[in-house]
Amino acid sequence: MKFDVTIIGSGPGGYVAAIRCAQLGLKTAIIEKENTLGGTCLNVGCIPSKALLDSSEKFYEAQHKFAKHGIDISKMQVNFPQMMARKQEVVDQMVNGVNFLMKKNQIEVIKGLGTIVGKNHIKVSGEKEQSIQTNKIIIATGSESGRLPNLEIDEKRILSSTGALALKEIPKHLIVIGGGVIGLELSSVYNRLGSKVSIVEYADALIGGMDMSLGKEMAKIMKKQGVKLYLGHAVTEVKNEGSQIIVLAKGEKSEMKLEGDYCLVSVGRKPYTEGLGLENIGIELDGRGRISVDQQLQTKADGVYAIGDVIKGAMLAHKAEEEGVFVAETIAGQKPHINYNLIPGVVYTWPEIAGVGQTEEQLKENKQAYKVGQFPFRANGRAVAGMDPEGFVKILSDQNTDEILGVHIIGARAADMIMEAVTAMEFRASAEDIARISHAHPTTSEVIKEAALAATENRALHN
Repeated sequence: MKFDVTIIGSGPGGYVAAIRCAQLGLKTAIIEKENTLGGTCLNVGCIPSKALLDSSEKFYEAQHKFAKHGIDISKMQVNFPQMMARKQEVVDQMVNGVNFLMKKNQIEVIKGLGTIVGKNHIKVSGEKEQSIQTNKIIIATGSESGRLPNLEIDEKRILSSTGALALKEIPKHLIVIGGGVIGLELSSVYNRLGSKVSIVEYADALIGGMDMSLGKEMAKIMKKQGVKLYLGHAVTEVKNEGSQIIVLAKGEKSEMKLEGDYCLVSVGRKPYTEGLGLENIGIELDGRGRISVDQQLQTKADGVYAIGDVIKGAMLAHKAEEEGVFVAETIAGQKPHINYNLIPGVVYTWPEIAGVGQTEEQLKENKQAYKVGQFPFRANGRAVAGMDPEGFVKILSDQNTDEILGVHIIGARAADMIMEAVTAMEFRASAEDIARISHAHPTTSEVIKEAALAATENRALHN
């Protein structure tokens, strides 16, 4: 079997790279060791988690908001098996969509474990062993859940995100180790469904890496929602006693003990490169298990590229997709670009959290002069009408030029709102530019306009 390009891994980065390669006239194959295409994101990550987040948010709204809207529901309960079945229907629909795109673009799908055995040569081990000759190789094998030392994740009581998305019952008390994106999202799901939820986080703040103001605000909101937060605590031991999990943790001044029926370990993710045969072509991993690449995302092995979670940078599906397109177009002789500073990060709690560009902490560290404009959702008509008054938009702009350097949002529909900021920053807009644009009323996007006005000589109109 001979191809122009062969991609190992069919997650968002891999399958998008395959589609773009095929569009550019390259004979393309994609290798996937699992039974379904789509990788972690479609099967046990982005898509199923968002399905459960949506379902649980509807239940939460029915409990806490409907009566205020004049909608009387006398009796309400969660049909958890149906909720999980709907989640799987969404996953299946998306996976079928990827299968269709592979056929539409005449991409050869090969099931099995792809191992690079030499230059331009891949061996596939599966139901049958196959040998592939290929001019170019794109490694897109993604990542797997991180682990704590001496802690076995059995996916029964001690869970990774995969196990937490496949529970048969709603936990009575879910203990979450890690206050990052995955920990917050799954905490939100089960808290809304009635679980007692406790989050143990080693750092002093939630969602480290994003602007600190977002984590502080989210901590206040989650406490109001009933989630117990134990920040600045290091987990020292996790005991699995069958139907009960005991988590011991130590803070600066105290030790604590939590007892629950399930424990979610969400301490980040690590690149997955097992079985790739990198040693056969001289590729070594860095100290964090990542593959090193140059500015064209090519490894030290000629004609072998790597994208997504296996290389440096944020572990985000849309970052992997951009890199997949970038590599495909590079192979085809084009000159694409990626601005890594403008890849947004989103947390799909409610309210949602989103950010792009520089954080205030980064600007301070770089000693860059900047202005801050911030505006609350509570002063926005659409947010108040929708009973979503929590959060704010924060715009950071250059002190001298007014160019927007970063935008950070916590509030209703922040995941969609952030794209106005990304677009503006891609064209190097100033805060004044956004402030002068007419925003439809009443919409939550007006909060961005008001924050831009606040950053421009403190001219916010409605606060």
